[in-house]
Amino acid sequence: MNEIIEKIRNEFLQESKSLKSLQDLEQFRVKFLGRKGLISSAFDRMGEIPKEERPLFGKALNELKKELENRYQTLLHSFKQSDEKKQHPDLTLPGRMPFAGGRHPLLKVADEIKDIFRSLGFSIEDGPEIENDFYNFEALNIPKTHPARDMQDTLYITEDILLRTHTSPVQIRVMQRQKPPIQMIAPGRVYRRDTPDASHSPFFHQVEGLVVDKGITFADLKGVIQAFAHRMFGKDIQVRFRPSFFPFTEPSAEYDFTCVFCGGKGCRVCKNTGWMEISGAGMVHPNVFKAAGVDPEKYTGYAFGMGIDRIAMIKYGIDDIRIFFENDIRFLNQF
Repeated sequence: MNEIIEKIRNEFLQESKSLKSLQDLEQFRVKFLGRKGLISSAFDRMGEIPKEERPLFGKALNELKKELENRYQTLLHSFKQSDEKKQHPDLTLPGRMPFAGGRHPLLKVADEIKDIFRSLGFSIEDGPEIENDFYNFEALNIPKTHPARDMQDTLYITEDILLRTHTSPVQIRVMQRQKPPIQMIAPGRVYRRDTPDASHSPFFHQVEGLVVDKGITFADLKGVIQAFAHRMFGKDIQVRFRPSFFPFTEPSAEYDFTCVFCGGKGCRVCKNTGWMEISGAGMVHPNVFKAAGVDPEKYTGYAFGMGIDRIAMIKYGIDDIRIFFENDIRFLNQF
């Protein structure tokens, strides 16, 4: 027992004399005091000691460990002092300003969108990014045989589990757990099997809105979208709705904003139409209400969506979505 302890102590003292740097000291610490070091290995050999000697051996090992830890701390302090003296810092030099990070432009726009809708009485809801087929498709009136599935380039994990293609599943979850009236938006990340280009990305951000109550009409939807457009881009912005099709809304529409670059006069960005396509909206389909446990005979509602990345591109005059995800500090410093 004493031989083991003395051997470790002598080896520690001997090797401590040849240390030359903090890096050497760290390797030295690991060898003797690390989880698999000599002290730890000695404790592992406790079973080889006769039972009556184990308490004495354990006590002696703990005392040795404490002794070596104190010696190590003394060595560490000495090496740090030595390094400080070698550097000879000029205390008269001004301090270096720390680099201050900032909010990513997409997060800034997302916060602005949330603030606008919160001021209009909407709550902010969230849900899982890894969804099942029911919430992402079935409950939204998109059964497995529905042709609208072809519109969604879905990233599947299993046959039933996938990365959500929109934040609409959050609307179903909210309707299931909360009785109307409901007035909510669901911002978040979504995923699709897209090839990256100037206007597409396999990873992007959406915000979907939902209002459910008695007597909700399409006019209410138009009023909210108009209010949002004015708050985000100014009171000169106009909104137009075009008939469209979405399986989860009926009637459905796509809505556009006046081009912010030319004021509606027509330019290269809006392809000389004077309008910029934003997203889709419509009155919630009765089948969606039924899937979520809401009585379609008693309640009506509207839903809408928009791409946060799209809004940010319009707001900041950016023509390539990929720049948001390249982490180019020259771009990010502008915000």
